[in-house]
Amino acid sequence: MTATTDESSGATAPQPTSATTAQLTDTTPGAAAPPHTAAGRAIQRATDFLLARQDDRGWWKGDLDTNVTMDAEDLLLRQFLGIRDQATTEAAALFIRGEQREDGTWATFYGGPGELSTTIEAYVALRLAGDSPDDAHMAKASAWIRERGGIAESRVFTRIWLALFGWWKWDDLPELPPELIYFPKWMPLNIYDFGCWARQTIVPLTVVSAKRPVRPAPFPLDELHTDASDPNPAKPLAPVASWDGAFQRLDKVMHGYRKVALRRLRKAATNSAARWIVERQENDGCWGGIQPPAVYSVIALHLLGYDLEHPVLKAGLASLDRFAVWREDGARMIEACQSPVWDTCLATIALADAGLPADHPALVRAAEWMIAEQIDRPGDWSVRKPQLEPGGWAFEFDNDNYPDIDDTAEVVLALRRVKHPDKARVERAIERGVRWNLGMQSKNGAWAAFDVDNTSPFPNRLPFCDFGEVIDPPSADVTGHVVEMLAIEGHTRDPRTRRGIEWLLAEQEDSGAWFGRWGVNYVYGTGSVVPALTAAGLPASHPAIRRAVSWLESVQNEDGGWGEDLRSYRYEDWKGHGASTASQTGWALLALLAAGERESKAVERGVTYLAETQTEDGTWDEPYFTGTGFPWDFSINYHLYRQVFPLTALGRYVNGEPFSDKGAATKGS
Repeated sequence: MTATTDESSGATAPQPTSATTAQLTDTTPGAAAPPHTAAGRAIQRATDFLLARQDDRGWWKGDLDTNVTMDAEDLLLRQFLGIRDQATTEAAALFIRGEQREDGTWATFYGGPGELSTTIEAYVALRLAGDSPDDAHMAKASAWIRERGGIAESRVFTRIWLALFGWWKWDDLPELPPELIYFPKWMPLNIYDFGCWARQTIVPLTVVSAKRPVRPAPFPLDELHTDASDPNPAKPLAPVASWDGAFQRLDKVMHGYRKVALRRLRKAATNSAARWIVERQENDGCWGGIQPPAVYSVIALHLLGYDLEHPVLKAGLASLDRFAVWREDGARMIEACQSPVWDTCLATIALADAGLPADHPALVRAAEWMIAEQIDRPGDWSVRKPQLEPGGWAFEFDNDNYPDIDDTAEVVLALRRVKHPDKARVERAIERGVRWNLGMQSKNGAWAAFDVDNTSPFPNRLPFCDFGEVIDPPSADVTGHVVEMLAIEGHTRDPRTRRGIEWLLAEQEDSGAWFGRWGVNYVYGTGSVVPALTAAGLPASHPAIRRAVSWLESVQNEDGGWGEDLRSYRYEDWKGHGASTASQTGWALLALLAAGERESKAVERGVTYLAETQTEDGTWDEPYFTGTGFPWDFSINYHLYRQVFPLTALGRYVNGEPFSDKGAATKGS
């Protein structure tokens, strides 16, 4: 890492100023450096870096790094469809090999432990690429897999991929009948009881489960079983009185039903599932803007007779190619999804709070692009909110079926910072976004990511659902962002906003922190909630704010930064602890600054950490994963997080809180 040479504690905070970035760093040679020189210069470098990376159309998008299962499954899909080519295979294998750890395993996040299913899928992908099981790196991986129980102990999704080639028996997988498509909305386990990402995946998998295809295996995988003659040793069922035991026995009933299912009903169900899938394909060919539903949708439709030249499949395969990131070394990484709307609104907020003028061309272009991305038609959310007018924003380039509440809140906050020449157009977009978010409030007063009241306890109990979250309950981080947006928009006294505030206060943990559902973890949750509560009028002296401040101060690292490892989702001792990162330090500072701690030692040390660890090109090194898809199970390294959150925090440190009488930022009106 290359540190900057500008060092200043910034101990004496100046009065908030509306200075631009250039003004912040304008010093006379030979004169004594004014306060905040280090922070100001860091802001200028970070601003320049971000401005240089804006697309001409107005958006930003950083790489979205997850784990090698995306790459392995891409090769398995191509093998299944008969379209795997040598160049793609070699590029994917180069990336997968580069992610292998010293112990022969693959992890799901940087610095994390080896993970069985990920290691199995990576191993199989390298076998497809021609790596021999006798190669040292392969032998080390297979030995580790056997030590942990082999394929039999892997998750259901991994065994489904293996079943496609006869490496696992379909009879030894949980049953997922396509007749689920006919379950009414009031019935438990209907498809709308699942979170949007899960239902998009489950519907096509019901077709795959019904068809049970097997393509010729290009090689055996005996080395991945503890006993190749008995690859799936019998296990006792959980007690019948337990939830797990009840659903295990329900799965046995479903296996029995398969044998007696009416052919006409099953055919009708698979055809209905196909219609459901096709109706939800986006204009760019993807499904939901994310890779897993696209992969399984392509397989399902292909099994139902759609050939590879059919417009639906052709567009679907083309969309999957757009998830590929080709690196300079020739490696090919597959993104699980792409985040341009999220990245653009966060970049807009960061630049505005850093002092860029509200009418700066970059901000106006960003606002123009975001306004054009607003979704004006109903989606799957309309099933439970049929009377609500559309008006949300999605996370991705194309995902009109699934706008999300978090993006909508942050886009509104971003638009409010920009002075756009068409003021009326901006106001209309904001009004529609606010109205949609208010309408997506759950019964408990909080907000989830995509759906309303998606809290059924049953989907997570299914034997099929052994990986990640399959429901979308409200979370503190999303609720915090919505409450902050509503407060800025003048809705603090609205009963719906008050209910959201009450829910947040009740969700604060004894430590003083809030759980982070979509970012790692308590640092993210706390960094999302405290600015919301203070924007909504809670004084810095409020007990909840003081407890949050105390907790953040207690987990600050010796180097002045903050960091939290993904293991905090599983282990109490990891909560708030981990190597310092730029993004998590930014989150902590946003909370402390909102709580009135600008002149505190903790803030001074945090700002100094950011200034001293910034690289010469204006960014920060951050190999650690600070984003969350599913807590613990699926983690994300958003490559733009290391840029936008430190810049936002530094900007607020120098310029003050936005939308306040003391702050530099004003509404773009």
